[in-house]
Amino acid sequence: MNREPDWALWRSFAAVIAEGSLSGAARALGISQPTVGRHVDALEADLGLTLFERSLGGLKPNEAALRLYEPVGRAQAALAEASILAEGAQDDAGGTVRITASAMISNYVLPEILVGVRANHPRIAIETVPSDSAENLLMREADIAIRMFRPTQLELVTRHLGDIRIVPAAHERYLARRGRPGTLADLWRHDVLGFDRSDAIVQHARTLGFALGRDTFVIRSDDQPHLWELLKAGLGIGFGQENLVARTPGLVALPIEIGIPPLPIWLTTHRELFTSHRIRAIYDGVAAGLGAYIAGASHGTQPR
Repeated sequence: MNREPDWALWRSFAAVIAEGSLSGAARALGISQPTVGRHVDALEADLGLTLFERSLGGLKPNEAALRLYEPVGRAQAALAEASILAEGAQDDAGGTVRITASAMISNYVLPEILVGVRANHPRIAIETVPSDSAENLLMREADIAIRMFRPTQLELVTRHLGDIRIVPAAHERYLARRGRPGTLADLWRHDVLGFDRSDAIVQHARTLGFALGRDTFVIRSDDQPHLWELLKAGLGIGFGQENLVARTPGLVALPIEIGIPPLPIWLTTHRELFTSHRIRAIYDGVAAGLGAYIAGASHGTQPR
């Protein structure tokens, strides 16, 4: 009789299918590729069933593997939920809280907020995940998420903290050298910083009647913090959060309407985690800090 496979084997099995390769599964799980391979071999031996076709290109799941993958995925979700319930049942002042936010918020807004949060809760360790992708709170990839959209899952507790305007801006050095554009049409004739592969700015400009192309942007990058640093260096006109422009020395917001809807800021956690003392404490601290940040530009706050 075959013995019941260890959960670690199922975990590696699911990762190989989800990531498409042994190497991808190893990276996702934080273990070595040979270990993942041994797990897959052991699972097949325990089940007495071949799950993958082997070739020079790697492992390809067969029909049996694909049938098994769905219930294994449900089991992973159930284990994640059990972990969330366990976290929520804890009520101590220590532990770790994992926060995910966009690269811009993580690099230029969150650090100052965390100074106060850490002062109030020195025993709570904080992990930060700068990411512009939607980390999955339901699968415990983060405890708290700062989002620019409203999460809709019923399992989440979410709070709308306010909205941030996106404005064109430039450094004083650039404006002294090139002058200030007076209209949106003038702006496109300046040195504009924009995206490389993303066409988000181009498509938005076309909705306003401006036929732009990738070559409109004299410097291009899809890394938003890098574009921000280029803007601060005085290399051209870029686009940024009004609040961040207002508190960055040397940057000037240009009074030109660009028609980009304001960014809504939502703070989110899992409803079960909301009962955890440490997560609630960090959630409330981050909420207060973000609220002050959002209010700053609307009240005309300048850099200190």
